[in-house]
Amino acid sequence: MKKNICKPLFVTIVLSLYAHHIALAQIQYELNSGWRCKNIDEVKEDGIALSQASYKIQDWLPATVPGTVLTTLLNNKRIPDPLYGMNNEKIPDIYTTGREKYTYWFVTDFVESSSAPGDQVWLHLRGVNYSCDIFLNGKKLNPSTHKGMFLRQSYNITSHLSANGNNRIAVIVYPPDPVGNPNGGQGGDGMIAKNVSHQYVAGWDWIQPIRDRNTGIWDKVFIEKTKAINLKNPHIVTKVSGKRLPEGKQEPATLKVTTELENPTAKSVNGIASYTWEGTTISQKVTVAPFSTTTVALPDYTIKNPRLWWPNGYGEQHLYTLKLQFLINGKTVSDEENISVGVREIQTKWNNETRSRQVMVNGQRIFIKGGNWIISDAMLRFTDARYDAEIRFHRDMNLNLIRIWGGALIERPEFYSACDKYGLLVMQDFWMSGDCNGRWTDPKKTEDQWTRRKYPDDHALFLTSAIDQIKMIRNHASLGMWCGGNEITPPEDILTPLRDSIIPELDGTRWFVEYSNSDSMSFNSIGGNGDGPYGIQPIESFWDKQTFPFNSEVGSVGIGDYESLERFIPAENMVAPKHPSKVDPVWDYHKYIGYDQYINPYGEPKSVKDFAVKAQLVNYDQYRALIEGFSSHMWEWYTGTIIWKTQNPWTAMRGQMYDYYLDPNACLYGLRHGSEPLHVMYSPTDGMVMIANNTVKAYQDLMLVIKTYDMNGKDSLLSQVFVGIEPTISKKYLALKGMLNSLRKDKGVFLSLQLLDLNKQILSENFYWLPDNNGMHTGLNQMKAAKIQAEAKWLAEGKIELKLSNFSESPVAFFNRISLIDPKSKKRLLPVFYSDNYISITPGSQKTIYLEYHPENDKATPLISISGWNVEEHLTEISK
Repeated sequence: MKKNICKPLFVTIVLSLYAHHIALAQIQYELNSGWRCKNIDEVKEDGIALSQASYKIQDWLPATVPGTVLTTLLNNKRIPDPLYGMNNEKIPDIYTTGREKYTYWFVTDFVESSSAPGDQVWLHLRGVNYSCDIFLNGKKLNPSTHKGMFLRQSYNITSHLSANGNNRIAVIVYPPDPVGNPNGGQGGDGMIAKNVSHQYVAGWDWIQPIRDRNTGIWDKVFIEKTKAINLKNPHIVTKVSGKRLPEGKQEPATLKVTTELENPTAKSVNGIASYTWEGTTISQKVTVAPFSTTTVALPDYTIKNPRLWWPNGYGEQHLYTLKLQFLINGKTVSDEENISVGVREIQTKWNNETRSRQVMVNGQRIFIKGGNWIISDAMLRFTDARYDAEIRFHRDMNLNLIRIWGGALIERPEFYSACDKYGLLVMQDFWMSGDCNGRWTDPKKTEDQWTRRKYPDDHALFLTSAIDQIKMIRNHASLGMWCGGNEITPPEDILTPLRDSIIPELDGTRWFVEYSNSDSMSFNSIGGNGDGPYGIQPIESFWDKQTFPFNSEVGSVGIGDYESLERFIPAENMVAPKHPSKVDPVWDYHKYIGYDQYINPYGEPKSVKDFAVKAQLVNYDQYRALIEGFSSHMWEWYTGTIIWKTQNPWTAMRGQMYDYYLDPNACLYGLRHGSEPLHVMYSPTDGMVMIANNTVKAYQDLMLVIKTYDMNGKDSLLSQVFVGIEPTISKKYLALKGMLNSLRKDKGVFLSLQLLDLNKQILSENFYWLPDNNGMHTGLNQMKAAKIQAEAKWLAEGKIELKLSNFSESPVAFFNRISLIDPKSKKRLLPVFYSDNYISITPGSQKTIYLEYHPENDKATPLISISGWNVEEHLTEISK
């Protein structure tokens, strides 16, 4: 029976509402320029004086807001770039200097007035680290000092605005207290965790300490104008019943909408709360009492034939725009919000075979292929463009989840918008880490485990901050699950309300796991900490050594290539590390972890450039094997894995698919190939050719083509057979081990695997370079040079097609790096998105690669650089 959503007097569907009211769209703008700052020791006046326009600030330092004290000092060239070389050692650390060194006043002017009766003006601060007092036009706004890095602040400033519209804000920002001793431990001495803030700033095994602990107005500051009623913290929920497919007509879905309505005035306000969905408006009459905030639940709406949102690899990421409004007396728009909504439902269930949690979206099980994320930039320099680029890289790696590690923060709405766009589910940790919060004994820590287990000092502030941050991001389709902390639960009096009341009441649609390697997520029947292994592994181990069934952290190396290293290592320190322990101090400072004996099969490095080239071969093999090994046992051993880690917010030399400067290395493309939605692969342990199908589609009449190529380019067809595979499984097909052992015996061999459809289009391909039977790549070092032809043309602004061909009489053109470069400097343009890279081209074949970037107006037409293992670098012009 069709649900009747019409209720007399109170509820109505308004189809022509906008023809009968005075429209006043919400006005909001960011205060992100004109700020100035000064150290507290240099300022004698108080906030009352500083926030008055008569006080002169022309000699104050231009400040970066949003930003930190260190960011402002760097932008004013008061400190060297802490990401380069050993420069970070030249910056005074707050633990040594005292907190006053990084305690600063921030001041800015803006023009705003209450232009009409009933106008309300609001000041919103989305994040200050760590505590602050705020003054406007000679008045203090916050009655008591604000504390907490993550807790948003909102002030009605209507009565404080100046009559002439010229206003001044003054904010004094105090660092965390305590700041922690950066003594080399994970989170230093652990004391930073006594605050409700991020923990990595005191140093970790992938970063050096951030000297000001990221003190500052680090997130956005907004001015908002409304009428009498302010819409706050809307909550949008979609219900998608049953087991859905990405294609075809859909059964209906249900839309549920609630919102807070704040009335700061002395009078009751009558009006209509409404939301508009695809041209239909659902509304409800509401009366909001004076000086109050009420939550209103609007009538549910049935979405017919919805366009669903799917994780990357399973379907499209359809997004709708929902317009939420409050109309005073049903006529005048008091406030409105436009909210991006993905229609989907996330469920989980226990998988008895793997003994781990299984994630489902729209009724379909999703094999989780994830990456651990720290933060976009260690100094909190966030931009929409950088978020978009980083999440796009994760999409391009064919991942479907990002986990936000608990020593950082609740990621920003702009991060989540990018995940919505590219289909990355998010597992969001709260602010706990086993290292600082007492899971283990640790001589580096100041206080014992019993004391650290009670961190942070202010549990009420933690819960208040959690409530606020849940409200901030809960509408994003990509948000998939909440996690109490990294490798440890919060203290019981935080955990219990968070799990049992706060998340059920404020969200109620997502899985909450108590900590990142909890038995409720992944039963730890093997022992140990429940995650890992870390560091470089024999590639066979990813296939044949069973680890934790939903592994929250498993990782390896990730050094960039030579050009990446040049960006942050001084020339005199460009010295290749030698196994096992001879490492340059700058490399060590940037957290290099050894490639050990895994470089040597390619020949001992002759230079740092040679080392970096060979490291890319190892990178590609490591991450392809990692994700293939897990995929080969999906639903048998595993329901998912999350790589530690896929990015670095600092110039570290480990666990990254692209460097801090957004330059991808071979890890990204090895992972991209290994985690294709439909993927053909070779097991190095039993020699089986397998197919992993990480889609909800069954495939029949796939042609499986298996070839080898020797070092001279001569090919041998081993098999060509039609196969099929059901949805979301992996399956074994052919055994090759004996055959390949004979072919690879002396010099090694190349193995080519392809899946083709009936139109002979390649749906998946994989290209392995197998060592000789002694585990050495002797043949690679004896290969003759290959010459390839390259043709490039513009498809559109910022979009390029590159065709690469290898001659039929040539050897394999092996492991070619493609780079889009500036024609003058010959340096790479960043970021650039390549449909593939580090590619090999077999004799007589052609590959087409697509490049995409955002050209700058003042840049000359770029060139394309191509160079490989046995291909000399050459430059290709792009034709129109």
